[in-house]
Amino acid sequence: MIASDTEPTAHILVVDDDREIRDLLARFLAKHGFRVTTAQDGKEMHRALADWGIDLVVLDLMLPGEDGLSLCRNLRAKSQIPVIMLTMMGEETDRIVGLEMGADDYIAKPFNPRELLARMKAVLRRTNSVTAAGNRFSPASYKTLRFNGWALDLALRRLESPQQLIVELTSGEFETLIALVEHPQRVLSRDQLLDLTHSRVEVPFDRSVDMQISRLRHKIEVDPKKPELIKTVRGGGYVFAGVVTHDDPIDT
Repeated sequence: MIASDTEPTAHILVVDDDREIRDLLARFLAKHGFRVTTAQDGKEMHRALADWGIDLVVLDLMLPGEDGLSLCRNLRAKSQIPVIMLTMMGEETDRIVGLEMGADDYIAKPFNPRELLARMKAVLRRTNSVTAAGNRFSPASYKTLRFNGWALDLALRRLESPQQLIVELTSGEFETLIALVEHPQRVLSRDQLLDLTHSRVEVPFDRSVDMQISRLRHKIEVDPKKPELIKTVRGGGYVFAGVVTHDDPIDT
């Protein structure tokens, strides 16, 4: 998988087993201001969805292992991230089935990248996925996440200490804590944390992540200088080392 360094208007995941197509689209979309991650199969696609805040998926129908239709169906069961399906010319049945599986649009191969760009922009406008947090992928939409006696209420945007005291968090601290707690035992780079907290455009500086982490440690760690929950991984980023449980999912 690769990701561009371009400042994003949206983060696009391109899933195709053809390396030339992946590389072409990554370069083309990056030139048009998009942040791009690529994957060659379903396994890499799932990893990218777990690691990044993806706004739209360009998904090839024919993939090794789990095919595009199955991946689209499974993604739609967990998330409202829009999907544009890539199909072979003339496969009308596949296109119809793809739309039935939840794809938002389709485009037939071979295609002009500019046509794909136009379709992507149209889908993003319809779904408003760049700004709608509900379109971001997360393991589940739970009301409350719990760790080491702490309770993080996602609906009320409130953090309660083991002593049942409300701990005030800024918006940035809250979003950073959610990103960490939703990915326990996983090393997250500063780049990933910026992406997951939706703050890359607003605060495009890696040091902003370090500041948020420092503030969080002073609020939730027994000893901020020797953190046990939010640990630093040298050269990698940060990892949330606490054991996370959750209450029942929010009804939608």
